[in-house]
Amino acid sequence: MLRTKQELVELCKETQKKMVESAKTAMSEAQQALNEYGANKDRFDSFRDQLIGRREMFSGQYQKALSDLHVIEQINCHELKDKVEFGAIIISDTSRFIIAISSGKIEHGGVVYYAISPAVPLYKAMEGMKAGDSFEFNGNRQVIKELF
Repeated sequence: MLRTKQELVELCKETQKKMVESAKTAMSEAQQALNEYGANKDRFDSFRDQLIGRREMFSGQYQKALSDLHVIEQINCHELKDKVEFGAIIISDTSRFIIAISSGKIEHGGVVYYAISPAVPLYKAMEGMKAGDSFEFNGNRQVIKELF
């Protein structure tokens, strides 16, 4: 179980590091385009404003990606959880989840896990539950079979 948890967390980190690099590259390219365009051409230079907007958008994405990476790094891979909380791996009768950040599907050993954040409604539906408990979300009932 600990090995699976370590591998899942590592997959989350790798995916997030790619997002950080992608956002950083896009931000740098937007800054380079802005530098190449130069100073304002006139008082109402809307193209330069668009370039600045792009750079700021990618800067925000970069900061968010870094923040999410920091969140993932807070997970203790050597700690087994006995209830649904941050850092837990949940195996229900229909799905598998890792509580970290919302980054969607993660495939590990041919099995799909869903990385979800503690801020999403699905997490709120199962927060604090233990193995054997059941919860309902969007009209679908699930039983928590395993936690670690």
